[in-house]
Amino acid sequence: MNSAIRIHQYGGPEVLTLESVSIGDPGAAEVRVRHTAIGLNFIDVYQRTGLYPLSDFPQTLGMEAAGVIEAVGQEVDGFAVGDRVAYAMGLGAYCNERLMGVDKLVKLPDGIEDQSAAAMMLQGMTARYLLKSSYPVQAGDAVLVMAAAGGVGTLLSQWANHLGATVIGCVGSPDKARLAQENGCHHTILYKEEDVAARVRDITGGAGVAAAYDSVGQATLMGSLDSLRPTGTLVSFGNASGPISDFNIGLLAQKGSLYLQRPTLATYIRNRELLDQCANDLFEVVQSGAVKVRIGQTYPLADVAQAHRDLEARKTTGATVLLP
Repeated sequence: MNSAIRIHQYGGPEVLTLESVSIGDPGAAEVRVRHTAIGLNFIDVYQRTGLYPLSDFPQTLGMEAAGVIEAVGQEVDGFAVGDRVAYAMGLGAYCNERLMGVDKLVKLPDGIEDQSAAAMMLQGMTARYLLKSSYPVQAGDAVLVMAAAGGVGTLLSQWANHLGATVIGCVGSPDKARLAQENGCHHTILYKEEDVAARVRDITGGAGVAAAYDSVGQATLMGSLDSLRPTGTLVSFGNASGPISDFNIGLLAQKGSLYLQRPTLATYIRNRELLDQCANDLFEVVQSGAVKVRIGQTYPLADVAQAHRDLEARKTTGATVLLP
């Protein structure tokens, strides 16, 4: 019998329950994947609490994982039993085994371990679209990364550094500042203690940054906006401190004809061509050694409630992996 972590209502980590679930055989266009590692992300928290509503209950959470194909449907093409695969943006990952269509699956190349894959698919492909699509970073740009010691932050900072940017990372503690510096940040700011925009102006000689990548949300919105150069870009891609509400769009004009984007990874991997391009860029930069996947902590899947508590309390660093 397959084990899965499911919720029957929105709420705190206590609503996450371990249950036995029968999954059966794959349909004609499906495969059965046995998970070897599962990624933990803030989107899981948003869905658990209802900030991102789900269609119905009970629901299995989790958006990314790596594993091995154990069975394939009759109409499946391009995937076979025994293939090592990974995926992101595929709700239902908190389980030992699952059925799914192959539209979100990619094959893992040799040299990418399963735990690394589970830790980097969602966060790494997020870093990729942020740096190459939301604002295409050029050598010589200065960029600001909020939560630079987190899962996306460490990958984003390394990759931006690799592209030739000056990377300024905002973190919540001296320990996280050291971690951010080890992962590509040239400068760090303790955003709870320092005036972020003033420090950015000092670092950039008054110019400001070309782009601010902000996954924190409401608490850091103004600091990110005030750190931008004229016509700079704020990419708000998360709500760790709560969603942004009642935003006056006129501020973008007042603060220098700024650009604001609120993207989601799903848009950037919405078809096979885009998914393969995004995943292959990620695999290439990781295999080259330019970006290293840092797994800060692992938990047994059965302990996912504690993993959620630690993530929400900012006790985690780097990526978090759940082990089925």
